[in-house]
Amino acid sequence: MSAPEDLSGVRLLPVGGEGPEDVLVDDAGRVYTGLDDGRIVRIVDGGVETVARVAGRPLGLEFLGDDELLVCASGGGLLAVPLAGGEVRTLADRFAGVPLGAVNNAAVAGDGTVYFSDSSTRYPIPLWRDDLLRRTRTGRLFRRDPDGTLTELLGGLEFANGVALAADGSFVAVAETGARRIRRVWLTGPRAGADDVLADDLWGYPDNISTGSDGLIWAALASRRVAVLDVVQKLPSFVGAAISRVPQRLQPKPDPSVGVVALDAGGRIVRRLIGAVDGFPMLTGVRESGGALWFGSLHGPHVATLRG
Repeated sequence: MSAPEDLSGVRLLPVGGEGPEDVLVDDAGRVYTGLDDGRIVRIVDGGVETVARVAGRPLGLEFLGDDELLVCASGGGLLAVPLAGGEVRTLADRFAGVPLGAVNNAAVAGDGTVYFSDSSTRYPIPLWRDDLLRRTRTGRLFRRDPDGTLTELLGGLEFANGVALAADGSFVAVAETGARRIRRVWLTGPRAGADDVLADDLWGYPDNISTGSDGLIWAALASRRVAVLDVVQKLPSFVGAAISRVPQRLQPKPDPSVGVVALDAGGRIVRRLIGAVDGFPMLTGVRESGGALWFGSLHGPHVATLRG
């Protein structure tokens, strides 16, 4: 494992709203994010412009071809948002007749196939604490074919979160926040259809993940491991249920230290950055683009960047 680097030198950029949970960068260096009021915004030359407003809470963002954004919205489903304005399309909002209530993050293959996570069948994203405390293990990884067919690739996940494709398309990875690990499903070769663990026992709780321009899989670690949560998760489920009902200020809290890791195709950590960033709690999204890192956060009014 590589020696940890710190997060000194991180620069904050205002986004004109709250909760830029994920971050996406285009070839021109323009930055996109989704806010808790449903707006999708673009940062251009220090200014912020609204691209669209969507139903639900926008989370993960990806490019869908040259002229649309793919938006994962808790409570809204999997959405296609035209970059030039126009009607937002719903690509998926239910499976087997049951609404998808916690669509969280996605990755798009070259042929238009979309891989995406539904974090929990019991709790929407705003109630993520309840899912982690009760350890429902109801998260799922889906594939949406270009013709609209949905297939569940993996179930029983501990709060399914970030999704990323290997640079060569050989596997799709999905973060399990509650288990502090990243799993993968093989898409090609003799193991196609099988799943295994790409990375386990991470320093913190993996949130969004993405494939960088460097070919590595980058994972945002929203918080350092919280020991008391480990204890609660090992107790009978009724204990977690009871704790989830007490005031939030008395529940286990995220640690102020955050981080990111970069994994190669074998799951080896080749870069690790950890630390606390003033004014930037819960680092939930990470993108590597041309050597620079961009970060999103579930809370606060900024995205952040760290130049390589």
